[in-house]
Amino acid sequence: MEATTLVEGSATASALVLEEPLSFWGGLDPATGAIIEASHPQRGEVVTGRILVLPSGRGSSSSATVLAESIRLGTGPAGIVLGEPDDIIAVGALVAAELYRTAIPVVVASTRAFGAIRDGDRISLGP
Repeated sequence: MEATTLVEGSATASALVLEEPLSFWGGLDPATGAIIEASHPQRGEVVTGRILVLPSGRGSSSSATVLAESIRLGTGPAGIVLGEPDDIIAVGALVAAELYRTAIPVVVASTRAFGAIRDGDRISLGP
């Protein structure tokens, strides 16, 4: 996959492709890994252990805290593929790697690669 790495790491898992951006703050339950944002099309889906594929993040800087907490609890995604760079998501993954010694890769896919990913595809990120 053509991609730019924002956070180093490696993961292989099935893709969970989100139709819309997600704010982790108020959009993800870090205790369960479930998407809880009431208006999100994938409400009820669980990100745990999946490669989360989303066009971008949405929301406040608190999203970094929620992402890091879900990674600490083991309910976060195995990796993240973005359609466009998102500093807040990258910071959440970096914080988890630094504080909890749990790294998940975060990459920005090329437009062509991003559009080719389908829900359930098996994806490998990292070396």
